[in-house]
Parts: sequence; structure tokens; C-alpha cells
Amino acid sequence: MIARLIARDLRRGFSGAAWLPIAFFLLVAALVPFAIGPDARLLSRIGSGVLWIAALTASLLPIERLVEPDRADGVLDQLFLHGAAEESVAFAKIVAHWLTFGPLLLIAAIPASALLAMDSATLARTEVALAIGTPGLAALAVAVAAVTAGLPRAGALAGLLLLPLAVPLLIFGASEALLLEAAVSLLLTAGAPFVAGAAIRASRT
Repeated sequence: MIARLIARDLRRGFSGAAWLPIAFFLLVAALVPFAIGPDARLLSRIGSGVLWIAALTASLLPIERLVEPDRADGVLDQLFLHGAAEESVAFAKIVAHWLTFGPLLLIAAIPASALLAMDSATLARTEVALAIGTPGLAALAVAVAAVTAGLPRAGALAGLLLLPLAVPLLIFGASEALLLEAAVSLLLTAGAPFVAGAAIRASRT
């Protein structure tokens, strides 16, 4: 059941505007040198933080499409009637959401690092940090999407909720404190299905 749910969300994600978060990620990386100037040393020093901010904001773009369409169309009710637990649905959505933007973001970080004058060692450390942290971002996005599903101006509200909650990931990821980042990411990934599941359950009542 979970594999079918993941495959379904993957098809929907890649058939839609899956490229938008990656395009936004690269756009942020391209604009920063224009904003602060062509100082390669300065760009290299802030490059990891810039990529993390770009990844965080890019993860917000599809948030309104993660849960609300299924809630509005009655898909969540049908899944419940077929015996799918809300937590399993949430977990499948987390995995599918990460697969639609995480690997592409790691690839996009390579040209983005060139725009930010990052050396190969810094890029390698940033790639590891992003690989550890992006599952936590995906989990947080799905949980927030479930909590705000059906609410007016859900996109803006989701952003207000997600950004503060993602600050620990941003801090530990940008500073390359990998063990602390891994702990936060694991906590978010493990807890988000239960938060999202409870929100989905509440939206059906």
C-alpha cells in the first residue's frame, strides 16, 4: 500500500511543476552575487548558508499541493475506507515529496556552488549536509501541509509555520554540525507522520 501511495505521489509530482523548486533554488544562488558583489572570498564564505536558505524556501513552493488536493477530492477518505492508516499516508507523502525535490536539489547544488565560488571541499560538505537535512525538510513540509489543509490562505500560513520550525536544521546544516543536524532531521522525519496523520484524521471529522 505504501509503495503504491509513493508511486502515485511521484507520478503527480513529476507530471506537474516539479522543476519549480529547483529553478527557484538556482535563481536564489544566481541573484546573491549580484546583491553582494563579485568578491569570491565572501561568496565562498557565505555559500553554504545561501544554499541552505535557497533549499528551505524552495521546499515551500509545492506545499499547497502535498495534502490539500487529496483532502478536497476525497482521496484521503477513500484511502481510510480501504484500510490505509493516516500515518502511513503521511509517511508515503514524505518519501514522495523528498524524492521529487531532494535528489534534484543535490544535483542543482553543483552549478549553484560555481555561482557562489565555492571550492570542491566546501561543496562536498554542503552536499552531505543537504543530504542529511532535506528529509527533515520534506517531513516538516508534509506535516505543516496537513495541519493547514483546508484553511484559508493556507500557503502563507504554512510558510509562517514552517520557517521557524526549520531554523534548527538551517543553523546546524549551514554550520556543518552534522551530528546535531542528523538528530534534528531524524526527529522531524520520525515525528512528522504522526503529526500529519493526526491532522489528516482531524480534517475528516
